[in-house]
Amino acid sequence: MSTSVVFLPIVAQPDSKFIPGSKPRIMPLEIHKHTQINLADSVPDQRHPVRMRARDLDAAAVLHAHRHPWGQVTYAPEGTLRVSVGNSTWIVPPLRAIWIPPHVVHEIKTIEKAQLRALYIHTSVTPFKGDRCIVLEVSSLLRELIAALTVTATATEEENARESLITQLILNELVNAETQAIRVALPTEKRLVTLCKALLDDPGSALTLGEWAQRVGASERTLARLFERDLGVTFGRWRQQIRLAHAAPMISRGMPLSLVAAELGYASQSAFSAMFKKTFGESPSTFFTTKKNQSPDNARDDHK
Repeated sequence: MSTSVVFLPIVAQPDSKFIPGSKPRIMPLEIHKHTQINLADSVPDQRHPVRMRARDLDAAAVLHAHRHPWGQVTYAPEGTLRVSVGNSTWIVPPLRAIWIPPHVVHEIKTIEKAQLRALYIHTSVTPFKGDRCIVLEVSSLLRELIAALTVTATATEEENARESLITQLILNELVNAETQAIRVALPTEKRLVTLCKALLDDPGSALTLGEWAQRVGASERTLARLFERDLGVTFGRWRQQIRLAHAAPMISRGMPLSLVAAELGYASQSAFSAMFKKTFGESPSTFFTTKKNQSPDNARDDHK
């Protein structure tokens, strides 16, 4: 199936004129070092439908649960994020981003030191319909477009026109960027919450369900029943999902698969690779290959 390209409208000032060969004055965007939310400096509107909020954050920084009337593409060119929405969480490495629809409550935590670059997208040009979060593959082109938007000022007609062109390209890249997700369900039962939070922080833990039962004050049979009831999977299956999700940033950083397997509690590299392929239908190296390494004739349709 071929990949479709949908051209979204350019939104610019009516009198904007872009002069070929001209060099707009480029000013760096302010980079925040804090996690304060509800700032007013990057709110999108119809004249500027895509805005950037840039943060450089240390590990374990948290943007607590919040929402806003515009959509958001959450992306980190450096570092790894954990994005939580409702009873789901996603591990987001630099090769991936996640679309969060307007009005959806979300929380973001940095797993390691990270450069958080959030694209705020006005509802008039939203690239996706519905209220579900969507995992995106960040192509080399999209990465460079986001970097270009980071340093785009909007003080003159030429600069506004340049921003509008970059905005259109970003929106068109996003339409075709959906990819397979590594989503992990989160529980609501307090004993499972304690167990699952601990495994999120230490996915390589070798503790058995019986050993976890002693730690959280429940029987092994009770925990097994709660996993099936609250999460719809067994303890072993849920732990596997956590481990596969945490493998993403390790692989994207170039860590050898043998070390990834050892870090996540697998007996061998082959055992890890076999489990990964069984889950996603591809080997780890193939799954995390970016579009820049695919020729146009061999590029797959990422709409699943």
